[in-house]
Amino acid sequence: MKIDQKKSRVPLFSTFLTLAVGIFIWQGWSWWRQGIAPVAGNNVAVNAAEKKVQFYVPSGASGQQIGAKLAEAGLINSTNAWRLWVWWQQKQDPDGGFKAGTYLLSPHDSLPVIATKIWRGEVMQTTFTIPEGWSIQQMGKYFESLGYFSAAEFEQAASQIPYDQYPWLPENLPHLEGFLYPDTYKLSSDRLREPQAIVNQMLDRFQQIALPVYQQAQTDLSLRDWVTLASIVEKESVVGDERRLIAGVFTQRLRRGMRLEADPTVEYGLGIRQTADRPLTYAEVGTPSPYNTYLNFGLPPTAIASPAIASLKATLDPEETEYLYFVARYDGTHVFSKTLAEHEAATREIRRAREAQESS
Repeated sequence: MKIDQKKSRVPLFSTFLTLAVGIFIWQGWSWWRQGIAPVAGNNVAVNAAEKKVQFYVPSGASGQQIGAKLAEAGLINSTNAWRLWVWWQQKQDPDGGFKAGTYLLSPHDSLPVIATKIWRGEVMQTTFTIPEGWSIQQMGKYFESLGYFSAAEFEQAASQIPYDQYPWLPENLPHLEGFLYPDTYKLSSDRLREPQAIVNQMLDRFQQIALPVYQQAQTDLSLRDWVTLASIVEKESVVGDERRLIAGVFTQRLRRGMRLEADPTVEYGLGIRQTADRPLTYAEVGTPSPYNTYLNFGLPPTAIASPAIASLKATLDPEETEYLYFVARYDGTHVFSKTLAEHEAATREIRRAREAQESS
């Protein structure tokens, strides 16, 4: 019987191709499942304490470029296996793609785990905390120290008033001082270099927590004046129990047409900060500034810091008091007085005690 050699080549070639593909897939799967040891390199930072690897994917990077960087960093063993995964994933999800950002990867992650994280955009989260009573300037220096962006970039972002997103913001604000809510936040690593994203996140928190308190209150204070007065209360209050009393003193002075004479407003206007060893001088207190409440009547033009919710609430519910003055002791508390003579006597006594302590 004569064999048709042309016909016999087809099943033989088909069998060979099937076997080759099977071997390739099996090899790729074995590469996939292997544990990987991280090696520091470009786009990579190793967190030794947690044994994690921070891997940065730039915007617009292709699948092949990402695979090459992963292999270079020692996070995958084979770019062939990576290409196989990319091909398969694109078949399953043709509209998807790898997402830019910084990813926190375990040294023991398999290739599918690594690839899926980057495909889904499961970027690492960064936590930052803004303490109560910080100003925009302090926030900017803090973000700069973390390497997010420069202090000037943050201050610029905080000078852009997003009325379209937050129409409740008072009109004609020169900046967002007082409305950037102090709290602990989480931010996706891919947004660390966007100061506007952080500003919006803080405005969102003010809108969620502080704004309803004002809207539900019965007060003659405008939103702007409420936040401004609360920021002064925040800067003057060290002991929580004194917040309402301090708010009461300032409320009484405003009612009587007296100047507030609040040191923190002078400090804010001059960009300085007094300490126990370096108090404000008479020259500084006498320096003209829109924020100098020793020279100007009423409230300053804007808030001077981000007040805590406790100070915001205290300003809406100030303690009824006959006190018109207070002076700080050096333990965080204050001596409150009804008359100027009592206030001056208390100030002299505190200074004498301070000098005696320093000389002993």
